[in-house]
Amino acid sequence: MQIRNIRDEKKRLREHFKSLRKEYSEDEKKQLDISILNRITGLYQYRDAQTLLTYVSKDMETDTLMLIERAWNDNKRVAVPKCIDGTRLMSFYYITELSQLEKSSFGVLEPKTDICELMSREPQNSLCVVPGMAFDCDGYRLGYGKGYYDRFLSGYHGVTAGICYSDCIRWKLPRGRFDRPVDILVTDKFFRKIKTKS
Repeated sequence: MQIRNIRDEKKRLREHFKSLRKEYSEDEKKQLDISILNRITGLYQYRDAQTLLTYVSKDMETDTLMLIERAWNDNKRVAVPKCIDGTRLMSFYYITELSQLEKSSFGVLEPKTDICELMSREPQNSLCVVPGMAFDCDGYRLGYGKGYYDRFLSGYHGVTAGICYSDCIRWKLPRGRFDRPVDILVTDKFFRKIKTKS
């Protein structure tokens, strides 16, 4: 019963945050995305990272295309995810230009696996940028309900950063036992390092 209640509440919140994001004008969203870009690239965790793992944003999401271009300019390797059909798993592939992406059946840009290099092992000194419809102050995210990132993060040992609009931050969000918090929360107005629980 409790699991059902959490799922229902998450579904309700997803609709709320989708509606909220749709209210941004194109110019407003661009300015918010630039502010987030400047904050995350100003972090020492970004500067020290040799490899950036990041999702490829859709229109409603916090923009990562600018971040990908910036990472290349900063001489970092960039790896993006490919969802594995018939599973809730994903693999990351290195890309060197945006033309190496193609639309998946879900309308998400993913790497062309026939020409991109598989990230076969976790790279040293990496930073993983994690998507979310919303985040809370403990670093927990409201994702899209598929569980891809929570499964990936359960085995990832590098630094994780959630990027999100400040309007989509809440003090606390409903969470399940498989949900994984990020290490750093970055918004257009602030960044917050999450205290790890002992």
